[in-house]
Amino acid sequence: MTAKIYCFANQKGGVAKTTTAVNLGAYLAATGRRVLLVDIDPQSNATTSLGINPRGLDVSLYHVLIDGRPIQEALTLTEWMNLDLVPASTDLAGAEVEMAGVMARERLLDRALAPVVNKYDYIFVDEPPSLGLLTINGLTAATHGVIIPVQCEYLALEGLSLLLNTIYQVRNILNEKLVIAGVVLTMYDARTNLGQEVVDEVRRYFPNEVFQTVIPRNVRLSEAPSHGKTILSYAPLSAGAMAYQALAQEFLARMESKAVTA
Repeated sequence: MTAKIYCFANQKGGVAKTTTAVNLGAYLAATGRRVLLVDIDPQSNATTSLGINPRGLDVSLYHVLIDGRPIQEALTLTEWMNLDLVPASTDLAGAEVEMAGVMARERLLDRALAPVVNKYDYIFVDEPPSLGLLTINGLTAATHGVIIPVQCEYLALEGLSLLLNTIYQVRNILNEKLVIAGVVLTMYDARTNLGQEVVDEVRRYFPNEVFQTVIPRNVRLSEAPSHGKTILSYAPLSAGAMAYQALAQEFLARMESKAVTA
């Protein structure tokens, strides 16, 4: 079986992109699916969220992309069986400059993942909040599409046109399989009218892509990364945990029904 590769992208920061990639991965792993999380963000938030210190790494994604080290050397186990990590380090911040002169630089991640695609059911790529070469590498490697977290706040859709334009360009030039696989509404506050207005607006904009599950604004979700834990291990009975569990169930139902009809 070949892994289904999804990247999580939004060039706007603070939209719960990493939170979604990490926790959705954890809940899928808990169902027995084999999941690899690839942190391609120089901020290394997915890495630290899984309890790994980026400063203590001998081999990170940087060494895989820039030095050509086998990705197996960077594979790191997490506290969860079935959930592995290719960690990021701050070295990635300079990677885009170093990649600029490399032949087929947009496909470095795609080629790096080739030796391990048969070992996993899902590979999630956590993108940086930008539209540079690292993000384009993730989009090019994504065999099954992009998942876009959108926060339920004012101007939530502002700037998404840039991301959508980049997605269309990558699809036309580098990855004809690239689609918007899903849109996740995050940081929803039921106490405000604005939250529901944003939900309605995003669903009008992406009528077929938005997941029904909405992720609430939740203190436990904010706290978990500082403890190096997923929400499943940090606060499994919290509202945030219940939401990501529901999202995982919806994700599997949607993506695996597509596989049956494909």
